[in-house]
Amino acid sequence: MNTSYPMTANEPVLNYAPRSAERELLRAELLAQKNACRDLPAVINGERIHGSTATAVRAPHEHERVLANLYHADRQSVVAAVDAALAAQREWSAWSLQERSAVFLKAADLLAGPWRARMNAATMLGQSKTCYQAEIDSACELIDFLRFNVQFAHDIAQMQPQHAPGVRNRSEYRPLEGFVYAVTPFNFTAIGGNLAIAPALMGNTVLWKPAATAALSNYLFMELLEAAGLPPGVINFVPGDPVEISNVALSHPALAGVHFTGSTAVFDTMWSEVGRNISRYRSYPRLVGETGGKDFVLAHRSADVDALAVALVRGAFEYQGQKCSAASRAYVPASLWPAVKSRVLAMVKSIKMGDVCDFGNFMGAVIDKRAFDRIRTYLYRAREDANVEVLVGGKCDDKTGYFIEPTVIEVKDPRHALMENEIFGPVLAIYVYQDSQWDEVLQLVDGTSPYALTGAVFATERAAILQAGQALRFAAGNFYINDKPTGAVVGQQPFGGARRSGTNDKAGSALNLLRWVSPRTVKETSAAPHDYTYAYMNK
Repeated sequence: MNTSYPMTANEPVLNYAPRSAERELLRAELLAQKNACRDLPAVINGERIHGSTATAVRAPHEHERVLANLYHADRQSVVAAVDAALAAQREWSAWSLQERSAVFLKAADLLAGPWRARMNAATMLGQSKTCYQAEIDSACELIDFLRFNVQFAHDIAQMQPQHAPGVRNRSEYRPLEGFVYAVTPFNFTAIGGNLAIAPALMGNTVLWKPAATAALSNYLFMELLEAAGLPPGVINFVPGDPVEISNVALSHPALAGVHFTGSTAVFDTMWSEVGRNISRYRSYPRLVGETGGKDFVLAHRSADVDALAVALVRGAFEYQGQKCSAASRAYVPASLWPAVKSRVLAMVKSIKMGDVCDFGNFMGAVIDKRAFDRIRTYLYRAREDANVEVLVGGKCDDKTGYFIEPTVIEVKDPRHALMENEIFGPVLAIYVYQDSQWDEVLQLVDGTSPYALTGAVFATERAAILQAGQALRFAAGNFYINDKPTGAVVGQQPFGGARRSGTNDKAGSALNLLRWVSPRTVKETSAAPHDYTYAYMNK
């Protein structure tokens, strides 16, 4: 255990109760940001670059409201960003770990204090998160990444080899040689920030391509890092056309790594491109990715019905089912189904959906029209499918915002597309199985989806929990017992999945940071031999 650096604690979650100070601060910030349309340029070597092309950043729950204008970096600017990153690494990597840590610890303190409402409001408006979902994301989780990454980095630095008589050994945790390309998603501000800061803490410099739909909160975080003292060029914020940016980044000989969260198809394409360019790189790039999921909840006949029902509703419908870990398929035994169905439907019917500035709403809108149309297509097909029954929800309305009702669908075929395909929206498919089929259902859960991100099992019989844990050992990188499959906390549940869900490099742990270093072993001999012969050679 590293005794030179104090243990970190998770940031407390504020509750935004009526008349609380944090609620009033957040309301004021929401009003200010709603009525101010700002420019979001690229940030290259600390300079603001307004490209010739710009797109509007809109509030998903009020799509006529333009929150910002996002300026795209052109090819020339992307090349300049790579050059800036390579130039900055010479000095940045020479800083001690303590000096680099100071920047991110200050950023954490700023975010926990004066920047908290600002970041949460941007996440609420730009990504349509409720105040609670924003608080656990753009405040608490991002603060935790900033602080815990520092602790993990110091723990890594303490991992040193043994010495021998006359020999002193040490490990140096050098950064990768080149730049890291961070490609980040819309659904978590914290993920966007962490994909950029984790490599940077270890001495790397970064080209950060944010999702356009999360650009407002991501740009504010870039400003926060600058306010905390991050030197120019260490992280270069480069929004724009993903294909054009990737063409430059993935073909550059100095590409040292890719830090990615997004769709499986996009990561496949990037991996293939790296493979095609492999002989031109100075080093073999590190590829770290978290991709798709078709996350499950499996109930045993001994499950607590009330706990199961709440987990299904929260797991499937918080943040409109747009969490990588959201529950999207469930397996419920026939003996429990009537009670589970009654409780779930009652809760879903009581859910309020609308503008996230109304703190009485449990759900906001899905992120954009493309997502709305994709999810709506699944729901239209379900209405016409004789093999499924839409139990509640299923309606869509995009007149003012991209709203899709929380939807629960019972399927007769456990291999139905609704049980296999990643929908990434507020749609929960449930298969009811006979209690006697428990063993078969374990195999079904394991083999139905190509993904293996998160999963949960509900049971009070310990034998069933143990059996499910063994049968589903490779079905989920994060496995939850009697809890919903969402809500991983930095430092408590390191996050990531395998199979087609990614490389399972566990964000929120030292395992992820180890991917951004290239260790050097140094041996220093104080009494070197002066004779090449060995004792066994004597006669």
